[in-house]
Amino acid sequence: DIDTPETRGARCAYEATLGDRATHRLHALLNAGPFQLKASARDADRYGRKLRTIMRDGRSLGHVLVAEGLARPWTGRRLPWCSA
Repeated sequence: DIDTPETRGARCAYEATLGDRATHRLHALLNAGPFQLKASARDADRYGRKLRTIMRDGRSLGHVLVAEGLARPWTGRRLPWCSA
């Protein structure tokens, strides 16, 4: 349900830094307690990665990342994180 910056293959220093911050924050959120994985309409993306929403107490942890400026809502396609 979200789009996060790349940590591997980042296209600029900003994307790499933001990707690292998002990764560390997600680890903290996952380690904070039990969570559930909710299947999405599609099982996997074109790279074979499973598409799941991480939920805790009825709230998407991805939405926490969005609220903190570490991700953005998924619009159906990737948008650039770097300025042109």
